[in-house]
Amino acid sequence: MSAAHTVGLRASRPAHAFFVLPFVAVYALLLLWPLVNGVWISLHDHDLLSNDSLWVGLANYRELLDDEVFHQVVWNTLRFVAISTPIFVVLSLMLALTLNRPGRLATLLRATFFCASVFSVTLITLVWKLALMPERGLIAQAFAALGIPELPLLTSDHLALLTIALVTVWWIIGLPMILFLSALQQIPSDIYEAAALDNTPRWRVLTHITLPSLKRAIVLVALIEVIRQFQVFPQIMLMTNGGPNNTTRSIVQFIYEQAFMQLSLGYATAASQVLLAIMLVGVSAQLWLERDKEAKR
Repeated sequence: MSAAHTVGLRASRPAHAFFVLPFVAVYALLLLWPLVNGVWISLHDHDLLSNDSLWVGLANYRELLDDEVFHQVVWNTLRFVAISTPIFVVLSLMLALTLNRPGRLATLLRATFFCASVFSVTLITLVWKLALMPERGLIAQAFAALGIPELPLLTSDHLALLTIALVTVWWIIGLPMILFLSALQQIPSDIYEAAALDNTPRWRVLTHITLPSLKRAIVLVALIEVIRQFQVFPQIMLMTNGGPNNTTRSIVQFIYEQAFMQLSLGYATAASQVLLAIMLVGVSAQLWLERDKEAKR
């Protein structure tokens, strides 16, 4: 390569920044600026009615530490994530393994499971509230036909959160299933053909070929669901409104109520920063555990 050509390449390198400048600008405007501004607002006592803002430092965070309601909503959200995420991963993987085959029936079932996630949360919660109505609902009538005592699924302190988690899984199980189906179709068919020639049992094919090949997909689905379920709000708001006795109220509902009902934007923003920190810790811990397992192998 000639010296002149080398000099030309070096001279053009600063101009390469213009290709990434639009992305950096949009990234800073839509992500970095809201994050920085959110931290700034959380350090103020900001009233939405008067738009007055008073610097209070870490007072909002100290108040959250002493707020029993906030402690309860954090615990509720952690329980919801712990209940729903494993169900999402296991059930969607089982559905993907079952429906990963040619044929019209498998295609119809894949479309059916995925279509449910397209419906609005309002429609889903309306259908399930009708189904879960005491005495006249579909679930109550099914229990009565089987001779099982009716369960207060939405009015019990112990069952309400579990019921909402199961409704959430029924609603959006289609997306993780599609992700697993996509990963399954990336596995080379030659491996399965070689296993068939060796008369390898199905359970060995599953445990030694399929599941190891899906390791990255499993981690991806788990991370997506952890992030999504930490932000649970509309189905809880519409089905129980946080009741009974605050046992289903989530962090996002707490933030919404503080910001738009109590009009305390600084306090609500401080709670949102805590939620962000919890999500980052959860995702980081999951990635660390996954890397630790790979290192041991």
